[in-house]
Amino acid sequence: MTDRLSFAQTQHIHLENLRGSSAPFVAAAVFKHASCSGLNHLIVLNESEDAAYFHNSLENLTEALDIFYFPSSFKNRKNYSLLNSSHVMLRTEALTRIAGQAASGQDVNKKVIVTYPEALFEKVVVPNVISAGILLIKTGDTLDVEGTLLKLADLGFERTDFVYQPGQFAIRGGILDIYSYGNEKPYRIELFGNEVDSIRIIDPETQLSERKLLQVSIIPNIDIRYEEEDKVSLFDFLPENTVIWVQDVEILHDR
Repeated sequence: MTDRLSFAQTQHIHLENLRGSSAPFVAAAVFKHASCSGLNHLIVLNESEDAAYFHNSLENLTEALDIFYFPSSFKNRKNYSLLNSSHVMLRTEALTRIAGQAASGQDVNKKVIVTYPEALFEKVVVPNVISAGILLIKTGDTLDVEGTLLKLADLGFERTDFVYQPGQFAIRGGILDIYSYGNEKPYRIELFGNEVDSIRIIDPETQLSERKLLQVSIIPNIDIRYEEEDKVSLFDFLPENTVIWVQDVEILHDR
């Protein structure tokens, strides 16, 4: 199987009788095989619960890989106007990491996306547009504070007294808190005048600092910020060297 995946031409491989945890074990063995070290992977399960279980199994079996759970942006299948902010954050993290890989042209740390039909068929923003919408802040930088606040508002962030969910920012004196869609917790940027004195991750519930960082990338909600012409199918977004795994092709077509 690994020999066939290393061929230049497209391969179609059918696996049968994979029950229980056998499928994640097979996938993990392929990911770690030397001949497949240069391949990305998209794994499509039938349901969200199947995808979450598969993702968790892969993380336990393959510690060195960048493995992302890629859910639907919405809270349920019946209402496509209610966004699930935690799901949007997971999607944003995966897309920005892949876009960064494409921009750098590096072949290290190949990416694995585990998803399901409803999430797969949502269009995603093209890599170069994602990269252009990221705000980078480094310790020691001279920050145009007013310009940064305007930039955050332009990126769709909401100004609040305290940040407690992705897409918010708050400023109090020389402290700027930003809850990026690319991180599980918000950032606290401490300013000395216009200079970035320190950057820390904070707990959104206690608002207390946890650990220092040298730089951060502020990422907006890329699922709703951009126009339809900036979006493509996830299949078109992924690098060419991507292996696509599908649990059931007929179910995928029916969805």
